Amino acid sequence: MLMSSLTLCFLHLIALFFISSFVFCCSVTAFLLPLPLAGFVKSPMSETKLTGDAFELYCDVVGNPTPEIQWWYAEVNRAESFKQLWDGARKRRVTINTAYGANGVSVLRITRLTLEDSGTYECRASNDPRRNDLRQNPSITWIRAQATISVLQKPRINASEDVVIHLYGPAVTLQCNLTTSPSPLSASYWVKNGEEIPGTRKPSNTTEYKILKPRAEESGEYLCVFVFSNSPVANATIEVRAIPDITGHKRSENKNEGQEALMYCKSVGFPHPEWVWRKKVNGVFEDINNSSGRFFILNKDNYTELSITNLQINEDPGEYQCNATNQVGSVSVTTILRVRSHLAPLWPFLGILAEIVILVVIIVIYEKRKRPDEVPDDDEPAGPMKTNSTNNHKDKNLRQRNTN
Repeated sequence: MLMSSLTLCFLHLIALFFISSFVFCCSVTAFLLPLPLAGFVKSPMSETKLTGDAFELYCDVVGNPTPEIQWWYAEVNRAESFKQLWDGARKRRVTINTAYGANGVSVLRITRLTLEDSGTYECRASNDPRRNDLRQNPSITWIRAQATISVLQKPRINASEDVVIHLYGPAVTLQCNLTTSPSPLSASYWVKNGEEIPGTRKPSNTTEYKILKPRAEESGEYLCVFVFSNSPVANATIEVRAIPDITGHKRSENKNEGQEALMYCKSVGFPHPEWVWRKKVNGVFEDINNSSGRFFILNKDNYTELSITNLQINEDPGEYQCNATNQVGSVSVTTILRVRSHLAPLWPFLGILAEIVILVVIIVIYEKRKRPDEVPDDDEPAGPMKTNSTNNHKDKNLRQRNTN
């Protein structure tokens, strides 16, 4: 009996030993299994900027679950110097937009840069459950990507004042003079509406551009651009303004009832105009009343169009006016809309038919009113009639002889 009890105890101890070993092994295995790591798809890039400019840093990370993203900043790149950045910091010059989906994407933007904005910016990402545990080392629970932003003093450029040009006015000269620069100058050139003006590039800190024939198409946003060897380009803006000049429009539009009419206007001139469409009512142009819902207006910079659907012959014909207005002045042109009846395509056929009917009537009347002497008489002999003129001559001669 004692042996049986000892045997049972021994077997019980062995069972406990195996169970404990299994639990311990599972715990160790679970502890040693690596968590799904986060990784950078796109990391921020270092840039050099000028005071007053803005920069954006992008951070795109992947992982399962989707990692959390944070932005940190340090004036000096030391671990203990970093401080977390928040949306709206630095007098609302800092903007952070973050979106989470299959990836985590975040954009850091800082505007109106100052020299104090220079430093190291760090994008941190982690999906480790212990990432916010202060007892953990951030270098273990977070992955990091850094970018260095250097902000230099913006060069000083003295530029001409904004100009208003008039048709047939005198030539206009735009000037820029670079007085200070962060590094040696490489070249300068002029840009109009985002495109470089050919033939204006030269290695000079003083540059000018002449508009010899001021016209509306010469207006726009002009930039004098200075390129440096070791710093970002700098520029100054000069606005050349002009009254709009409408260069293209439909003078008239002919449509059938029920069709769609399209009228348009396009112009040159800067700034881009505000467009208004009007219709002449009782001799006065009035803003279009779209109570019927058939009028559609599309405005885009220097172009506008008016579309009228399901034309009504009693309502829509008339004079339409497009008006372009900007800071300098206003100009208008007129388009005449004609709306024909549904029967309009039949008018040519009906005209031809009417001509045929009139021609037939004329022929019939002419035939009925012919003169009687023009009609041959059936009782009258057809051939020439013989006369006895010979006998008459004989009788005449005979009377003459008797007289003698």
